[in-house]
Amino acid sequence: MVFWCTPIKTLSFKLSLGCAYWRTGLMERPDVWELRNIGGMPWPWMQPLKGTTTIGVACRDGVVLATDTRATMGYFIAHKKARKIYPIDDYIAMTIAGIVGDAQSVVETLKVNAQLYKYENRRRIPVRAAARLVANILFSSRTVPLLLQAVIGGIDEEGPHVFALDPLGSLIEEKYVSTGSGSPVAYGVLESDLKDGVTVEEALPVVVKAVNSAMRRDAASGDSFDVALITREGYRELTEEEKRRVLGGR
Repeated sequence: MVFWCTPIKTLSFKLSLGCAYWRTGLMERPDVWELRNIGGMPWPWMQPLKGTTTIGVACRDGVVLATDTRATMGYFIAHKKARKIYPIDDYIAMTIAGIVGDAQSVVETLKVNAQLYKYENRRRIPVRAAARLVANILFSSRTVPLLLQAVIGGIDEEGPHVFALDPLGSLIEEKYVSTGSGSPVAYGVLESDLKDGVTVEEALPVVVKAVNSAMRRDAASGDSFDVALITREGYRELTEEEKRRVLGGR
């Protein structure tokens, strides 16, 4: 299954890209790739795959994460209630887009290391350290990339943070970020409606509107959505009733 959509234009190694296509079976899919002659050697240029929508917003008092729940295999809807938000501990969570197996492996590695850090240092792992660990895992696998685009959000002693990571381990802290095939639609809402310095309560309707708009206009996103809030009180996900109420009963 694939929660993917964003073109990986940063994959610059011929071998890496070939391996990535071989691992996902895309070499046999002429409808999703084309051969380009680069440096005298033809190789497949990564095209947008079928997708998802994930959003992360750092607020004044916490973080809001949201995703749709549709998982696809090419043009086939493989799962309508796929989980794409994973709590790492009580104050950090991660959204995933990409190959499900790759993503789940990284999530489990991060969970274990977060617990080890807590036991060894008698304090929770900082959000930046958790994001850096994932970046190092992705960078170390760059010759045969883990096809994962992640958003890591949480709150620690320094305050709320949201980090965006690409498959080669690039790490950027953002005030808000969206990944997946629905991200252009989501960004349109976020850029228009989201203000600086908002609280979690103020950002929540904007984030829900953004993911809902992406689901309406992006065929690879849909079915339903999940929303997680991370504050000083900890991690929690909205119930179905709360999501309907934020949507205005729609």
